[in-house]
Amino acid sequence: MRRLTISVDDKLAEMFDALIEQKGYANRSEAFRDLVRSALNAEELGGGHARHCVATLSYVYNHHERHLAGRLTAMQHEHHDVTVAAMHAHLDHDNCIETLILRGRTVTVQAFADAVMAQTGVRHGRLNMIPASPGKAGHTHHSHLHPRA
Repeated sequence: MRRLTISVDDKLAEMFDALIEQKGYANRSEAFRDLVRSALNAEELGGGHARHCVATLSYVYNHHERHLAGRLTAMQHEHHDVTVAAMHAHLDHDNCIETLILRGRTVTVQAFADAVMAQTGVRHGRLNMIPASPGKAGHTHHSHLHPRA
């Protein structure tokens, strides 16, 4: 592990320390590492350099919307190679929330998420992608994706 020394003005240091306390980090180093990882991930994803990813897609939808629940389920089945798992919860009489765990080629995951969020009746959609490297198929004959450090 390398040691980096940085200098920041007093006001920025105070704001950083407040953020560390608010988020519950044990120390500045852990907080700084997370900020660097986040910036590098955003750059890799935004620049189109991440060929594979793992992701979560969360969205709220009105289950009374005509055939929407069935369409969403059908989309997940049609993309079973991307959809790893789904969690569904009822928020109230009209609204449900779903969170999907996704993995695969970044462009495929993004396209699938965009298609889900574009469905009439889906609201508050959010995709969170993490760059990943494909691993080798093991004894189970399926490949793994490893999140980047």
